[in-house]
Amino acid sequence: MTKITSRRIFRLRPLLVGLLMILAAGGVRAGDQEAHERSRVERVEPPFWWTNMAEPNLQLMLHGERLDRARVDVDYPGVTVTGTEREQNPNYLFINLAIADSAQPGTLLIELSGDGWQQTLAYELRQRRPGSAERQGFDSSDAIYLITPDRFANGDPTNDRTADTQEGPDRSNPSGRHGGDIAGMRQHLDYIAGMGFTQIWPNPLIENDQPEYSYHGYSATDFYRIDSRFGSNDSFRAFVAAAREKGIGVIQDMVPNHIGDGHWWLRDLPGDDWLNGSGIEKGEYAYTNHARTVHMDPYASHRDHQLFTDGWFTDSMPDPNQRNPRMANYLIQNAIWWVEYADLSGIRVDTYAYSDADFLTRWSGRLMREYPNFNLVGEEWTRQPALVAYWQAGNNNRNGYVSHMPSMMDFPLLYGLRDGLEKPESWSTGLVTLYETLANDVLYPNPNNLVILGGNHDMSRLYSQLDEDPGKFRMAVAYLATMRGIPQFYYGDELLAKSPKQRDDGVVRSDFPGGWAGDSVNGFSGENLGDEQKAAQQFVRTLFNWRKDSKVVHNGKLTHFAPIAGLYVYFRHDDQDTVMVVINKGDKAIEFDRAHYAEMLKGKSAARDVVSGQQTALADLTFAANDARVFEIH
Repeated sequence: MTKITSRRIFRLRPLLVGLLMILAAGGVRAGDQEAHERSRVERVEPPFWWTNMAEPNLQLMLHGERLDRARVDVDYPGVTVTGTEREQNPNYLFINLAIADSAQPGTLLIELSGDGWQQTLAYELRQRRPGSAERQGFDSSDAIYLITPDRFANGDPTNDRTADTQEGPDRSNPSGRHGGDIAGMRQHLDYIAGMGFTQIWPNPLIENDQPEYSYHGYSATDFYRIDSRFGSNDSFRAFVAAAREKGIGVIQDMVPNHIGDGHWWLRDLPGDDWLNGSGIEKGEYAYTNHARTVHMDPYASHRDHQLFTDGWFTDSMPDPNQRNPRMANYLIQNAIWWVEYADLSGIRVDTYAYSDADFLTRWSGRLMREYPNFNLVGEEWTRQPALVAYWQAGNNNRNGYVSHMPSMMDFPLLYGLRDGLEKPESWSTGLVTLYETLANDVLYPNPNNLVILGGNHDMSRLYSQLDEDPGKFRMAVAYLATMRGIPQFYYGDELLAKSPKQRDDGVVRSDFPGGWAGDSVNGFSGENLGDEQKAAQQFVRTLFNWRKDSKVVHNGKLTHFAPIAGLYVYFRHDDQDTVMVVINKGDKAIEFDRAHYAEMLKGKSAARDVVSGQQTALADLTFAANDARVFEIH
């Protein structure tokens, strides 16, 4: 979820973009000049599709001049036109196709004709990658590296300003574009892999052609196009392929809940019900009340429910009406298109609960039908575990709601971690908060498939939140690397990146040192890093590389012991291996009380420190003050 400045002005996008999209769809069949002049279709979405998908039905959205009365004919083996649908605006036509299993890859010709005009569209059906449907999504064996692309590395300075977008670079402005791009991420794949991360989640890369504050990616102006200041559709696909060669999957960040007010739809809106709110041109719409409990609250008013899902975030973020079946199809097909086109290993869904609940069931169900081993993670930013559990697939919701989302972001555990390390120790604060938060796992259908985190692009930097205490930072890192679930780490945190404790997005999303030519400090090479930064980076690198091969951490059982005087100890264990994690938040060294933890130590006599490699007899263990250690127990 991303905060953005407010504006009430809708802008019309250049017609050039629409004309380019018809070329992506295969263009108009060659013919004489007179036939070309009669061409009406400017845009076709999705721009192409694939054969042998689990769902045989495809809905094409065509946009152009007066298409509502067009007759449609397709003559292609295995492809049938099952009908057409229209919107209030005559410039849109929706064509429903059924693509049988017998259909072969190739180019089908869609014949359109009206009173005095005709046009032929060449539409491509592609061959799927071998094994695409069975692709493995990210899981608890992975560790995710979250990147704000504009702030990570500028690999191609020539695209900092492009002719087809409005906002140019201004690195001195925390809220401006700084020039990071796909090329920058690709150039540093070795660094990311070397740090032990196996998945990359970039904030949205699709076009955000807004006049200002466009760098973050959460105000889409074209769902089918990578922003040219980041690269291109081809460069994104090449980046995913290059990452896969390094053993890294890519998770795409998607936002079905809202768009930017520069979106191309808004220059010629399909219909009054395409967006939530009436009288859009006059600004007659409501703002969301952020009452996120309404979906599960048995006492919630209909009005509050409506305001939550249908309300806009800001004036510059129109809210799509997902109850419109054509809008719903559009968003569902777009998600599948990117998975298939770019070869993704997962999707992260922004502001998940703000969307229409029935739509979310359709959206998640369709994705999981196409890709049964895939993973989707939704953002439900709350301290309440019951709200997170509500959305996870398999939850037995009392109101009968069925979700197909395999994973959700574990924000309750994030707050337990931050509060547990930041606040002083007492009977009700400190590490006991973290300890008690885990008891809520009883609510989740699959707690091991939740994504755990210490911070992200929408909140203060972890190191700053922990009062710039290196010891507490090590505790947080050790926890994320060994706790149940799928750890997500925000870029630059390994270098002790700082920010104000209160939310300040532009500062939180700081430039990674070394990502720009001329940077005096280079986090990739280690040049001119401070000693504490080097130590923190090495701590992260060691733990997450160890984690890659630690199956007991991926899927082992969890047993934890109530904190005593600032000492919190828990174990990950299975039939073969035992890992012990020790967090000593106190200001004094503590000798290991083996008898207290005897139930987990039967037949064990030694401990190997994962970070230092030092082997120590259990009887001789001592835990330093304000520190965290991870041991393999033998």
